[in-house]
Amino acid sequence: MANRIRHNHSDDGVDRRGFLECMAWAGTGLVWAAAGGLLTSRSFARGAARAARADFTFVQISDSHIGFKKEPNKDVIGTLQQTINQINALPTQPELMIHTGDLTHLAKPEEFDTVAEVLKSAKVGNIVYVPGEHDIFSDDAKLYLERFGKGTKGLSWQSFDQKGVHFIGLINVANLKPGGLGTLGDEQLEWLKNDVAALGDSTPIVVFAHVPLWTVYEKWGWGTQDSGQALALLKRFGSVTVLNGHIHQILQKVEGNMTFHTARSTAFPQPEPGKAASPGPIKNVAADELRRMLGLTKVSYVEGKGALAVVDATLERA
Repeated sequence: MANRIRHNHSDDGVDRRGFLECMAWAGTGLVWAAAGGLLTSRSFARGAARAARADFTFVQISDSHIGFKKEPNKDVIGTLQQTINQINALPTQPELMIHTGDLTHLAKPEEFDTVAEVLKSAKVGNIVYVPGEHDIFSDDAKLYLERFGKGTKGLSWQSFDQKGVHFIGLINVANLKPGGLGTLGDEQLEWLKNDVAALGDSTPIVVFAHVPLWTVYEKWGWGTQDSGQALALLKRFGSVTVLNGHIHQILQKVEGNMTFHTARSTAFPQPEPGKAASPGPIKNVAADELRRMLGLTKVSYVEGKGALAVVDATLERA
C-alpha cells in the first residue's frame, strides 16, 4: 500500500515516484492520461473536454459474445447495439474502433454474421480486431481469419500507424486451455521484435490483445505466460498503452512508462478474481445493474503531448 496515494493535494492521482497501481472493478467512467510514465485521472465529463482537443480518438469494445443466451443477459445483440449507439452519439467521431476479442460465443457462422452486421452501423473510420478464445476454439480460427483476418500475419497479429501512434495487435489465445495462461509464442515474438526495431523511442505505442499482458490472477488463467518478453521489447518507448479484454471488468495499472487497461464486456460481467469458485458470468444481476457493469472504452491522443486519455463509459449512459 506504500505506492497508493491516500492524500493527493494535486488531484491528479500520480505517485511522484513514477509508479501507481490502480484497480477499478466497476463504477463511473474515468479518463486516464498517460504522460512520461505518469498517470493522471479525470472524471468522464472533464475527459470529454480533453478529447475535444485531441488530434484523434479511438474506442475499444470487447467480449461481445454473440450467441450467448443465458443469465444475466439473454440479449447480447441488444447490448452490443446499445454500445454502438453510444459510440455514434459521441461528439467527435472516432477514427478507429478496436474489438479486443470474443466477438462470438461459439464461433458459429451466424454469430460472425451478426457481429459484422451490428458493427456496420458504427460511425467510426475503421475497425480492427483480435480474436478471443471463443472465436477460434472450434475450427482453429478458420472462420475468424476468413472474415476478420485479411492483411494480418499468422493467427492475425498486425501493426499499423495512425497519426504518429504505432498500433500493435497481438494474439495470445492459440491453444488456450480453461484456466491456462495465454501465450504469444516464439514466432510472434520475433515478428514483434522486427516490427518495432526501426521505431524511434518517442513513438507512442498502443498494444491490443485479448488476454491481459500481465498476470492479473494466475489461478484463473488471467495473464500471458510469455508477456514479459513482449514487454521487454517495448520498454524503451516513452509511452506504451496496453488494451485487453477477457476478464469482463476494468482493471488499470501503470508501471513506469506502461499503462495497462482491461475493458468491460458488452455482454456480461465476471467476478473479481478470487471472489468466486471460478470465472464465468455473474448470473444474479438485475437489469438496471447489468447496464452499469457493461460498457466501452474511449481513448484520445494529442500529438506532441505524449498522453493518451482513456475514458470508460457504462451502458447506463446510453
